[in-house]
Amino acid sequence: MKQDSSRLNSVEKALKILLAFQAEQPSWGVRELSVHLGFSPATAQRTLQTLKNYGFVDQDPETRQYRLGNIYFQFLDTLQSTYPITRAALPLMKKLLARTQETVHLNVIEGIERICIESMESPQHLKASMPIGNRSPLYAGASSKCLLAFSTRDFIESYLEQVQLIPLTENTIADTGQLGPEIAKTKKRGFAVSLGERSPGLGSLSAPILNHNGTILAAISLAVPEIRFRDKAHRNFCLKELREMTGELSRAMGYPG
Repeated sequence: MKQDSSRLNSVEKALKILLAFQAEQPSWGVRELSVHLGFSPATAQRTLQTLKNYGFVDQDPETRQYRLGNIYFQFLDTLQSTYPITRAALPLMKKLLARTQETVHLNVIEGIERICIESMESPQHLKASMPIGNRSPLYAGASSKCLLAFSTRDFIESYLEQVQLIPLTENTIADTGQLGPEIAKTKKRGFAVSLGERSPGLGSLSAPILNHNGTILAAISLAVPEIRFRDKAHRNFCLKELREMTGELSRAMGYPG
């Protein structure tokens, strides 16, 4: 994805470089990164060196590849204060992880996307992962559909009018005529379910955290490998535990239901 670097200032170049570090590409060599962004190797090297000086990136002494620095851990408390639901949810997420042995993640809406703001990984060898900061469209996956279903009617209507449904897998809902009823069904039953809608081989369950007036604050979700998700007894157990935890947290947030 080449960029016209001549139109970017130094801050924009630095941000483009930082945003290139993703879960699917956590490290970069200078030349590889410069080709990816359309920057000259000299520009990429100079910007990376500045970012390294301030701890935003680090460099492997053997491979010479760059990766994100540890400075981001300093921002965790600030991020949690931005989303105070995180602190309230953590004890129940730990309990849910201990009982189900499946990956637990906490999600909110940011703009028109779902973003993961907290995650606890399953201790099992075969497990699903959900990195903090991971994003997805609101039409794909249980956590996304849950957040959308329990949003305000105005938000849902506006979203359905503007969204372009681009399939992520063969199971992704790709028709607004199907998405509308799916959202209504999700809200009626009180939780969302998906299998392979966002990632092949991955099932998920999600339930909302509501405040005193029924407004959604976040959604807690379980990410379950398909082989265990298809085990009906295990799936039902996970759903029961998930709904108990989200119900308890919603009541703590003032929800009377």
